[in-house]
Amino acid sequence: MARKSITQRLAELEERKKTLKARLGKQERAQDTRRKILLGALVLHWLEHSHDSEFTRRLRDWLQRELPGFLVRDGDKALFDDVLDQGELISGVSPE
Repeated sequence: MARKSITQRLAELEERKKTLKARLGKQERAQDTRRKILLGALVLHWLEHSHDSEFTRRLRDWLQRELPGFLVRDGDKALFDDVLDQGELISGVSPE
């Protein structure tokens, strides 16, 4: 069996490095997405289940102030209609 040349072995190593970097990038994107989902779930949980009405009001006010400038697509805005509604919380409780 013929030995591979150093140049050929280096090319194979570079290809392996490229494959591993791509896999790492995919893994990092998946972790970033999971963090965003979990953070969003926490915010929604607080809006729906918090017994601290002052915190809930301040969180809702902040979201109503910040989300419209953050969301650019109509479809994304529609996903947050319940949060952006000035008259109700997600839980359906009217603000005080």
